[in-house]
Amino acid sequence: MKKNKIYGFLAGALLCAPTAAFAQQALRSGYFLEGYEYRHVMNPAFGPDRQGFVSFPFLGNINVGMSGNVGVSNFLYKTPDGNLTTFLNESVSYSDFLGGINQNNRLGVDFNYGIFSMGFSKFGGYNTIGINLRTNLSATMPYELFEFMKVAGKGDNTVYHIENIGLSSKAYVELALGHSRDINEQWRVGGKLKFLLGAYNVSAMIDQMDVELTDEQWKVQGTGTMNLAMKGLNVPTNAESKDPSDYEPEQANSINYSDLEVESPGLGGFGMAIDLGATYQFREDLQFSASLLDLGFISWGNNTRGVMSMEPWTFNGFKNVPYDSEDEFGNEKPNSLENQIDDLTEGLEDYFSFQRDGEPSGRTTALGATLNLGALYTLPYYEGLKFGFLSSTRIQGKYSWSEGRFSANVAPTEWFDASVNYGISSFGSSLGWLINFHPNKFNFFIGSDHQFFKITPQFLPVNNANMSISMGINFNL
Repeated sequence: MKKNKIYGFLAGALLCAPTAAFAQQALRSGYFLEGYEYRHVMNPAFGPDRQGFVSFPFLGNINVGMSGNVGVSNFLYKTPDGNLTTFLNESVSYSDFLGGINQNNRLGVDFNYGIFSMGFSKFGGYNTIGINLRTNLSATMPYELFEFMKVAGKGDNTVYHIENIGLSSKAYVELALGHSRDINEQWRVGGKLKFLLGAYNVSAMIDQMDVELTDEQWKVQGTGTMNLAMKGLNVPTNAESKDPSDYEPEQANSINYSDLEVESPGLGGFGMAIDLGATYQFREDLQFSASLLDLGFISWGNNTRGVMSMEPWTFNGFKNVPYDSEDEFGNEKPNSLENQIDDLTEGLEDYFSFQRDGEPSGRTTALGATLNLGALYTLPYYEGLKFGFLSSTRIQGKYSWSEGRFSANVAPTEWFDASVNYGISSFGSSLGWLINFHPNKFNFFIGSDHQFFKITPQFLPVNNANMSISMGINFNL
């Protein structure tokens, strides 16, 4: 119980951040489905099997879900009486908990909400217009962090070297203009130009944290940075807060999150990006495709930078703990164990806070690019059945991931096609599917790249945090 209190603030900060929904940039289950209107989002060279489409406003392309290589079952456990407890509880063994933790534990958010989309044939090829709201959240947590939280002070290890605890998030509106055309009978190429209107950007990274535990003292030293960018965002320090007397002098320059204010919200940044794609018809029954998406940047105008203190923090143990925590009048003694644990917790919180580094200034960040490589084989005896393999790689530094997905795609009629597929990725394995209806003048699709089978009452996956649902309504031209 005491250990829960000591580490609770750190566990809560890391485990609550990714509870937002993870969503696909696009439904990868539809990459090879020719009747799926939004194939061009994954490869701008893809053309339509019809003349074009226009989306139902705000309902044309909605993607919602979650993805990660850990889940609720890694952190919550059942007690013998049927209640739930966290992994920090003494009843959960070290081996049971750490056996399910990966060397690099990932959780991510990537939401794409289609406000308006349109596709039409003109200018010697196929053209697309899209207005989308996109948000991204990624988190990475190393094995050593959870080992320290669970075992520290009770195992043989007394020195912990922890690296790369990170969280990154951004939101922006995207205006995308695309064009694709046939070069000859074998080659088709396409590209998109994207204008990006940034709303906010947040990133925090503890690059290194060294912890040394001895019988006499705890010693912690770490380095890290944080960036907060948003139009009109005021980031005060403790000294500039509404009640600066609540803080110690050495914490005067630390960022006060409770007093963050947005004084005049608006456009926080502007950027541009491109998508490039191509398809090659190697044989009548075999097609190869490749695309590179979101190659670009956003420049932010009001970015506040924070840094962690370089000075080590030490804890010299509990001093003169009384047998009875209350005095004769029922008041808690200043040196009671509870008060000393509170002081320890506050000391750790203060140490891992970020100090504001100078005044707000500009900052440029790159988007997370995605590389798609595909191969599609058409069954010779039945052209309505096709088998595909798609390799997808997100290039985003410490938040990068990769996936390979096998699919079977069937189009038994002109107005209906479907896909079932299986993927293996940095987040584990998953089953995907897509059902797509497109009779004359109308289109409705629904599908999932990560089909979930067991969830909590809060709709969170029990095992690996892989779940998604995508749907949309469009009108064919």
